[in-house]
Amino acid sequence: MQAKVRTAEIVKQFNLKIITGEEGLHRPILTADLCRPGLVLAGYYAYYPAERLQVLGKTELTFFNNLTYAEQRERANILCTDETPGILVTRGFEVPKAIIEAAEEANVPVLVTKGHTTSVESQITNFLEAELAPTTAMHGVLVDIYGVGVFIKGASGVGKSETALELVKRGHRLVADDSVEIRQTGDGILVGTAPKLIQHLLEIRGIGIIDVMTLFGAGAVRSHKKISLVCNLELWDQTKVYDRVGLDQEVLKIIDTEIPFLTIPVRPGRNLAVIIEVAAMNYRLKNMGINTAEEFAARLAQAIEDGNGGIL
Repeated sequence: MQAKVRTAEIVKQFNLKIITGEEGLHRPILTADLCRPGLVLAGYYAYYPAERLQVLGKTELTFFNNLTYAEQRERANILCTDETPGILVTRGFEVPKAIIEAAEEANVPVLVTKGHTTSVESQITNFLEAELAPTTAMHGVLVDIYGVGVFIKGASGVGKSETALELVKRGHRLVADDSVEIRQTGDGILVGTAPKLIQHLLEIRGIGIIDVMTLFGAGAVRSHKKISLVCNLELWDQTKVYDRVGLDQEVLKIIDTEIPFLTIPVRPGRNLAVIIEVAAMNYRLKNMGINTAEEFAARLAQAIEDGNGGIL
């Protein structure tokens, strides 16, 4: 189902004044794009994105007020459709009578803010992009490790929550346990949050549910984090060959974004928290241009070329 925001939510979020059209506050906004309908006010109707929130600033209103009343009503009628989620007048300007009349007939909300047009547009666009972003929910744990958002996934009972608890004890921060709500806020950007019901909570088998913020302090949790790395915990399979060098980089596609993906085998004696901590640090090194696996491969190739292949 496509995400949507009601005009009433915009009114509440930005404390907008409602001039008329209260009956239309339930109308959905399906796109983060706003419209400055200057061409429509000038009489060009070939393309009018009626589904967008319409923003009238100083330029549009100055032009509109210089039109005859008949021209104003004609263009206001085009502006106010059954699809239009609202008309927002900025800088506290007085709303022209023709727009109010047309809006009343079509039940289009007319809103006013004292904010400057550019600033208001930016704030509303950012809000809509966040609210309308594609979302999904995944089973796992999200932890902030040295500034790297690491999503830990794996079968139930493999030790995800216990690993997260050890990471928190080592000074890292929990974002979400069990269920992670993931929102794609831009190209290649995934942000994970915890559902409100289980925010700051961690389930440890044998103990039960614990409140991480209460036990370890406010510095042990955070509300959201960009996901940069996925670590999949799986029980050690003797028949499976695991990556021992790190040259082969797997990815996991979440929504439309591919995230680096590591498979970490689990068996007694392995300190998973330390391994995942090192994986996060290694990810940071790669982003800084230091790839240990590639450097080792280059060294090995050079040694073979020099005739010293027997060093191994």
